[in-house]
Amino acid sequence: MSLFRLDHPLPVSRRACLGRATMMGALILALSTGGLSRAAGAADDAARDPLGIWTGTLVADRGICPETRAPSTLQIEGKRIAFTPADGAHTLRGQRDATPGHFHAQLVLSDMNHKPFPMVFEGTPEGVEIHGTYGTPRCHAHVVLTRPQSHSREHFLGH
Repeated sequence: MSLFRLDHPLPVSRRACLGRATMMGALILALSTGGLSRAAGAADDAARDPLGIWTGTLVADRGICPETRAPSTLQIEGKRIAFTPADGAHTLRGQRDATPGHFHAQLVLSDMNHKPFPMVFEGTPEGVEIHGTYGTPRCHAHVVLTRPQSHSREHFLGH
């Protein structure tokens, strides 16, 4: 079997074909395993590299939790965090502080009787996940958040 194509205007060497095939194979492997989006190991550790988008579904521990109906999103930036339960209309916001490995966001609404209705998210990194709790006066839930493949840290930062 010849590596030369009769309809190709320029001769192609065997070395050039093998080089291109090797490069294409490496590129396909890197893209399929996320190798170009971040290095394995340290970058996957949520404590060392928490920036980006994290998703997970709340699981009710007690009370009435309509927020368990859809996945929730945690967005971590350099100095700010935002947690959106059930990807709904309300977003809890917080500032990243000097305490590494702790995330806190909250939103205080008013209920129908004009009494405060606090919504609070607390999270801590554990390996490649962020484990969190969510609470309101009517509900308490927990969540395990992971990075979606399409929302790696570099995708989030625009690289």
